[in-house]
Amino acid sequence: MMALARVVLALLVFVLLGEVTCRVLPVSTSTRTGYYTDPDVQTYPAHAQWQVSTGWDLRNPETLHSNGAGFSATREFIPDPHAVAFIGDSFIEASMLDAQDRPGAQLERELGGRRPVYAMGTPGTALLDYAERIRYAHERWQVRDFVILMETGDIRQALCGSGNVVSRCLDPKSLAPRIERYPEPTPVKRLLRESAFAQYLFSQLKLDPAGSLRRAVVAVSSTFHRREARPTAADTPDRAEVTEAVAHAFFERIAPYRTGRLVIIVDGRRTPQSTLAPALMAERQRFIGLARRAGAIVIDAEPLYWRQLERSPQLLSVGPYDGHLNPLGVRVVCAAIAAALEGP
Repeated sequence: MMALARVVLALLVFVLLGEVTCRVLPVSTSTRTGYYTDPDVQTYPAHAQWQVSTGWDLRNPETLHSNGAGFSATREFIPDPHAVAFIGDSFIEASMLDAQDRPGAQLERELGGRRPVYAMGTPGTALLDYAERIRYAHERWQVRDFVILMETGDIRQALCGSGNVVSRCLDPKSLAPRIERYPEPTPVKRLLRESAFAQYLFSQLKLDPAGSLRRAVVAVSSTFHRREARPTAADTPDRAEVTEAVAHAFFERIAPYRTGRLVIIVDGRRTPQSTLAPALMAERQRFIGLARRAGAIVIDAEPLYWRQLERSPQLLSVGPYDGHLNPLGVRVVCAAIAAALEGP
């Protein structure tokens, strides 16, 4: 009994020391994201402040602030048909960059300060979530021109259950539209959000005990169901079907709000020597064709990246540990977007 008490006491001391240490270090703090103003748009609380950093060694520490609309942006969003909504996931928020180097600020400079840019980035989202932000920006702030910075995974991640959906998605088998929202946090989760040590374990080290348990249950379950019929190719849509269904759902959803320009810039390989899975490449190219036929101005970022490398050997990613665009990569992208917005 005494031995158990000593173990418990040692664990408590370890947790306490971890909490004190993590409160001194630039550990990422709780963001408290939620559906504050729209049931299909996830934001931060208005006028909130939080801290972010990358990895176990807390690289690129930054302090972020949300505006009155709940987005990580220095500019306040007000009704303005002349504004440009810049929409995407963590590539738009770019929390690892200084505020002046993030996409919203750089695009505004590329436009000569003549037009306000509303940076509406929500990490961990996909293409059909972007459609909801287009709808939201048009309804709330009368925005007419939209820019989407799209990752190659944004199509497949629009399927329900991908882990990158906060509202609308397509069923992965039937491709029927569904709604998939995050549940309200439990009291235990709220408590853990306020612990710097817990944030270090789950945000910096990416520990996922719940996910590990789910994977273990699936693995155990599969050993007892090996004789069950496996789904055939006819049961599961192929990548071409998924791409076409997601593209159709996206353009159908935004049709009432496309009163100006829609610019989609598609991220890709940063160097000619980079590799991308052939299936992803095919998915990417198919979407580019579908988007152009739907009337969007589509910019393939790959040739832009490669031309920049011909001028300078400097890489365009934050680092080998982080595939987000660095300030130079953001500048390359924003220069092309500005030309598309101001061109004929």
